Amino acid sequence: MLPRLRNRATFFLRLIQPFLRFFRLEAAGGVLLFFAAVSALILANSSLTGWYSKLLTSHIAIGAGRWGMGRSVHFWINDAGMTLFFLLVGLEIKREVIWGELASLRSALLPLLAALGGVVTPALIYYALNHSRVTARGWGVPIATDVAFSLAILASFGKRIPAGLKVFLAAFAIVDDIAGVLVIAFAYTSTLHLEMIAFAGLCLGLCVAANIAGITRLWIYLVPSVLLWVCLLYSGIHPTLAGLLIAFVVPGGELVEGKRTQGKPLYCLERWIHPFVVFGIVPLFAFVNAGIPVRGIQRTDFLHPVFMGVYCGLLFGKPLGISLFAWLAVRMRVAQLPFGTTWRSLFAVSCLGGIGFTISIFIAGLAFGDARFYLVARMAILFASTTSALVGAILLLRTGREQPYSNDCGALLKR
Repeated sequence: MLPRLRNRATFFLRLIQPFLRFFRLEAAGGVLLFFAAVSALILANSSLTGWYSKLLTSHIAIGAGRWGMGRSVHFWINDAGMTLFFLLVGLEIKREVIWGELASLRSALLPLLAALGGVVTPALIYYALNHSRVTARGWGVPIATDVAFSLAILASFGKRIPAGLKVFLAAFAIVDDIAGVLVIAFAYTSTLHLEMIAFAGLCLGLCVAANIAGITRLWIYLVPSVLLWVCLLYSGIHPTLAGLLIAFVVPGGELVEGKRTQGKPLYCLERWIHPFVVFGIVPLFAFVNAGIPVRGIQRTDFLHPVFMGVYCGLLFGKPLGISLFAWLAVRMRVAQLPFGTTWRSLFAVSCLGGIGFTISIFIAGLAFGDARFYLVARMAILFASTTSALVGAILLLRTGREQPYSNDCGALLKR
C-alpha cells in the first residue's frame, strides 16, 4: 500500500512541475507589476504629472509613408503590447488543454466551474447595481483575475501553501482569462467592417494551412500574424484578440515519456515570450493605466454605481462565486479538492481571485467611453484589488497557522 501511495505522490509532483515553473515566474512578475502600479500613482500625483501625461500621449511611428502607422505610447502598449499578453494566455491555455490540468474532464471540472462562478457572480452584482443606467455596459469589468498579482501573494507563503492549491489558483485564473477574452470579443466590439474581417480570416487561414502542412518554423507564422493584427485593428474587433487566435494555430508539442518535446513551436514560443510579457508588457501596462490623479476623485465617487458595482463584484462576488461553485462541484462528486487543500484555504485563495488588475482595467477602457466613468472604474479596481489581496493574505496566514502545509509528499506519507 505504501509503495503505491509513494508512486502516486511522485506522479503528482511530476505532473505539477510545469505549473510550479509557471507559478515562480508569474509571482516574480507580480512584484514588478506592483512597483510599476505604485510608480504610476506617484507620478500622476506629483509635480511630474505633466511629464507623465506627455509621455503617454507621445507618438511613435512604425514604418514610413503609406505603410507607416503613428500612434501614442498608450496605444502601442494597450493595443499592440497586450496582443503578446493574450498570445501568452492562449499558449498557456493550449498547453494545459493538451498536457496539463485541463487535459482531462475530471481534473478540469473544479477550476472550470470555480472560474464560471467567479465570472457570473461579479457580473450579476455589477449589473444589479447598474441595470437601469448607461453604465450597465461595464458588467465585464469585475470578472477577471490578475494571475501575476494573485500568484505573487501566494508565493510569499512559500511551502506553507500546498502545491495543489497553487495549481488550482493558476488553473482557474487561466480559465478566467478565457472568459475575459470571450467578453472582449463579443461584448465590446464596435462597428464591424466585413472586408477587413475577411482579410483577417485569410491571414488566419494561412497559419492554419501551415499548421496542417506540419511547418514548425515560427518565422513562417510571423508575417500572417502581423497582418492579422492590422486587419483586426481596422475591422472593429479589438486587435489584441489576434494574439489568442495565433496561439491556437501554433503547432503544439508532444509528450515523450512524460516530458515535453523541447523543439516544438508551442513550447519554444511560450518559453521565449513569457519573461518578456511578465517582466515587460504587463508592468508597462500597469505603468500607463494605473496613474489615477487623486485630486480628481470626489467623495461621491465612492458611492457611484460604477464604483460599487466593480468594488463589490471583485471583493465579494469573486470569492463567493469561486468557492460556492467549487463546493457544488465537490458536493455533486464531479470533482475533488486539490491535494493537501482544505475548504478554508480554498476560500482564502478565492479571495485572491478578487485581484482583478490587468484585464479588469483593460476591459474598463473598452466599456467606458466617458473619461469620468473610466476613472471611477479604475479607482474601484485598485481599491478592490488591494482589499482582496489583504483579506486573502490574512486568511492564508490564519489557515497556515491552523494547519501547517508541506509540498513534500514523502513527508506527508510518513505522518
